[in-house]
Amino acid sequence: MSGDPSDTQQPPPQPVYRAAPPGAEKKLAAGLIAILLPGLGIHKFILDMPVAGAIMLAITVSCGFFGFCLIIPILGAIAMQVISIAEGIIYLTKTDEEFVETYVVGKREWF
Repeated sequence: MSGDPSDTQQPPPQPVYRAAPPGAEKKLAAGLIAILLPGLGIHKFILDMPVAGAIMLAITVSCGFFGFCLIIPILGAIAMQVISIAEGIIYLTKTDEEFVETYVVGKREWF
């Protein structure tokens, strides 16, 4: 040992963990529910958007189950399912920060 400071071994740098922003815990639940139970609007209730959730649920129930839509009865229910699956994919592909800023803080109800 020559006493050269370059000879000393330094421990590897520790990874830096950052905490997820408040509200990010809703991302996975809302995204999966939107994909697995499409059209019911449950993911909107998870995100504290009860009006949008009620609209989705009402359209799905009235068009899909009772056939109250004017054009093609099942079309409204299918539209709500497509919207729900698209929203679930959007939720899951955003970063935690983007998700919180857009849907938790900004309360963006559709897409």
